[in-house]
Amino acid sequence: MNEKGWMMKHCAAFHPRSFIIHPALCYSSVVAERVTILTPDRVQLVGDFVAAQGTAAALLLHMMPAHRKSWVRFASALQTEGISSLAIDLRGHGESRSQDGRALDYQQFSDVEHQASRQDVQASLAFLESRGIAREHIGLVGASIGANLALQQLADDPALPAAVLLSPGLDYRGVETGSAVARLRPHQTISLVASREDTYSAQSVEELARRSPVRYQLKLLDNAGHGTTMFDHAPDLIAALVRWLRGTISGANGE
Repeated sequence: MNEKGWMMKHCAAFHPRSFIIHPALCYSSVVAERVTILTPDRVQLVGDFVAAQGTAAALLLHMMPAHRKSWVRFASALQTEGISSLAIDLRGHGESRSQDGRALDYQQFSDVEHQASRQDVQASLAFLESRGIAREHIGLVGASIGANLALQQLADDPALPAAVLLSPGLDYRGVETGSAVARLRPHQTISLVASREDTYSAQSVEELARRSPVRYQLKLLDNAGHGTTMFDHAPDLIAALVRWLRGTISGANGE
C-alpha cells in the first residue's frame, strides 16, 4: 500500500490534554490522534499518536522527503504488541510547515536548519511524557536522516533504552552519527538495518557496528531500498523489528 492509500477517513475523537488534539485519523485498524506540538524554537509540529494497552512507546522519525504517514504499518504492528507510538512530521515536511508564522520548506534548509530538527525530537519526547510514558520506556525509530537524529538523541539521553536505525548514514546534512554511537551507555542498544545495494547506508551501518561500545543488532538486506521503503521489499522486517523493540523497552502490555 502506498502512502496516499494509508489515510482512510476522518473520525471524531478528541483528547483533553494540554497539547492541541485534532479530529483523529483512521488508518484501517489503527486510530491515530492528530496532535500539534510546539518546539522550543516555536516550530509547530504535527504528529499522529497511536495509543496502546502498555506503558511503552516509540517515537517514529521519517526520512526525507517522506512524512509521518510512512510509519502507519509500523505503528499498527507496535499497537498490536502493546506499544504506543508518536509519528511526527519533522520541520519543513508534511504539515509541520510553520515557525512563529514563517513558512518552512525542508528543500530550502541549510545544514544548520536540518540539525535544528533535534528540537523536534526533544519536544516529541516531552509530549510522550505528558501522556504518562517514562523515557525509560520509550524507543526511538528513525529512517535515513531520522535515524541519525534518533541515534544522536539516544547518545545524549541516558534515560532512553534503545533505537531502531533504518538506513542511517555517518553524516546526513551535518547530522552526524560516528561520535554519537561511541557515547552510548552499557544499558542502551541499537538495531542497525540497511540494504546492501544502498551502498552508503550499508557501509555506514557496518562502521557504526564496528564503533559501537554496546550490544547491537545488524541486519543487511538485499535489494530492499532505503529507509521505510525497505518495508515494501522485506515483508517480515516490520514484525522482526517490533519484536526486537518490544524486548528492549519494558512496559509493553503493562510489563
